[in-house]
Amino acid sequence: MTHQTATNGSIHQLFDAVDAISVQGYDEQRRVIYWNVGSELLYGYTEAEALGKKIEELIIPQAMHHQVVSAHNDWITKNIEIPAAEITLCNKNGDDVSVYSSHVMFTNQYDKKQMYCIDINLADVIQAQEQAVFKANMLKAVFEATPDLFFLMEEDGTIIDYHASNTSKLYVPPEQFIGKKIGSVLPENVCHKFETHIAKVLEREGVSSFEYELSLPKGKHHFEARISLLQSSRQVVVIVRDITEQHKSAEVIRQHAYFDTLTALPNRFLSLDRLSQMLNEAERNHEKTAVLFLDLDDFKKVNDSLGHEVGDKLLIEAANRLQRALRKEDTVGRLGGDEFIVLLRGLNDDNNTVNIAENLLGIFREPFRIDGRELILTLSIGIAIYPENGDCPSDLLRNADTAMYQAKALGRNAYSFFTKEMNTIMTRRFEIEGQLHGALERNEFEVYYQPQLNVKDGGIMGAEALLRWRNPMLGNVTPDEFIPIAEQTGLIVPIGKYVIQQALSFLSEWQHANQQDYMIAVNLSPRQFRDNELIGFIKKALSDTNTNPDHLEFEITEGVLMIGKSYIDEALLELHKLGIKLSMDDFGTGYSSLSYLRQYAFDVLKIDRSFIDGITLNKEDCDLVKATIAMAHSLGLVVVAEGVEIKEQLTLLEKFGCDYVQGYYFSRPVPAKELLEYKYVKNS
Repeated sequence: MTHQTATNGSIHQLFDAVDAISVQGYDEQRRVIYWNVGSELLYGYTEAEALGKKIEELIIPQAMHHQVVSAHNDWITKNIEIPAAEITLCNKNGDDVSVYSSHVMFTNQYDKKQMYCIDINLADVIQAQEQAVFKANMLKAVFEATPDLFFLMEEDGTIIDYHASNTSKLYVPPEQFIGKKIGSVLPENVCHKFETHIAKVLEREGVSSFEYELSLPKGKHHFEARISLLQSSRQVVVIVRDITEQHKSAEVIRQHAYFDTLTALPNRFLSLDRLSQMLNEAERNHEKTAVLFLDLDDFKKVNDSLGHEVGDKLLIEAANRLQRALRKEDTVGRLGGDEFIVLLRGLNDDNNTVNIAENLLGIFREPFRIDGRELILTLSIGIAIYPENGDCPSDLLRNADTAMYQAKALGRNAYSFFTKEMNTIMTRRFEIEGQLHGALERNEFEVYYQPQLNVKDGGIMGAEALLRWRNPMLGNVTPDEFIPIAEQTGLIVPIGKYVIQQALSFLSEWQHANQQDYMIAVNLSPRQFRDNELIGFIKKALSDTNTNPDHLEFEITEGVLMIGKSYIDEALLELHKLGIKLSMDDFGTGYSSLSYLRQYAFDVLKIDRSFIDGITLNKEDCDLVKATIAMAHSLGLVVVAEGVEIKEQLTLLEKFGCDYVQGYYFSRPVPAKELLEYKYVKNS
């Protein structure tokens, strides 16, 4: 279209048919000669207001004037085309308008050049694409504005037409695929996917999508293909998008979530997930599973005396030795610092575990050779056996940890099996459990609130409700101590209802006091989802406090989702239908977060404080947080960063486009009365 001659009438007739996108025409002096309905809707100027005005007088921000004028002149005089791009323009009110803008140049019947701009509103481009019905000629202009590949095929997969604004993304040149079946063009595994999904579309007449990868001259690329059927002609339309960059970002997040960055071993969360799978297998097969908790003896002395670089090399070599010493079906992971975990599956008796533990001690008695030095570093190993020493991952890990300290007490360079006598922690647990019964009736609980602030203006947008417990006998008991016990005993159900009721009552008071629509975020634990009365209770609590459901947000951790029960899916769906916001809490600390974001209707993504801690200290955490925010926004999610403690963290989060923040930099969790009086002034 950039080289064709056409009359104004034919051009305008073409564009008048579409109001879902903005089309403007400009003469050689950049004056408006055409302004369609889509332009009125997008930019606010009527056709009468726009005609005759120069483009820079209407929708071009002041800072872009020179660039736009120069680019237009270069196209008119030097035939240098203006490339399609995402840009930010402005409407009649001066508000920013983000568009994907492409351009075509025509020579009209008077031999004058006219430039037409085709702008797609990025705020609702998906809805516009679904609703708009483009005419054949209009599609050609829209094609030029997108980087996707388009293919038109017969039902049998024969390629009859294509469009590619970037031919470098084609696997083979057009002359090698036009008129041929797709099965003869692409690699066999990719062909099979295309043929399977084309058959599905022909059968169901819907849309089918899938991902695949191809090796191109510039390296391996990842693509997403969407296949649909033109019912009138029974032809198949395939739209292919390059998602290589998104795939790389997802891989970075996945790698950080799955594996330890130093040793590349499975991290704590992946290790415990594998342990859960092992326990299920052991129960089915009536076998034993062993958990070995390993700690390197005197590692801190080596680290302090020789430096962290030597310490890191030592940890890497220790990880390699552990991997070489174990069977393929076993797992070795790094829990953190100099602590490792070994999971042994399919055991028949304890002697198997003894043999492996002694073998591990033996291979660590060999000197480590690091940077020309010989270092002797031994192991202390604690062992817990399923089912004798526990029937869930957390109990087994805790008991193996207890046994490891017993091995240290035996003189180190040793292993020890868990015994009940070792577990002094259990005494504390029994004390907490005993006092936890009746704590609600004795009014020992209080809900504190940590404010959440808007990154852009520092305004308070809401708060997270956090439970605190003070007991006359035990004093202040931390949530980390009593919440797991409440979960295991089922007491979390009435306690959780108390928190919801208190939070909503306070929210109503808070909103009335400040005449502002705040949000309140409440954590939901796995056990609460098993309560058949949960949804009904929430509905009644919202009604009793006259609270709008979209002012309530429930934070869900991966621990809830990993249970995989249908009642959890049903409860989340009901909450979503009510209009309650759903937040993925502690994002990045579990390895399957990405799949859950696609599976459930989350509104908010909350980045775990462990990543915020590191964004000013190391590039990996900084890049990970930046990629997470970009990914969340691409999915339409609001991003909250927790654990912000210093101004430098806030500055980076603002730069990355994070929406909301909370942390000690602004306020610790405070009682309701203090939050009513809380003010925060954003420093410039």
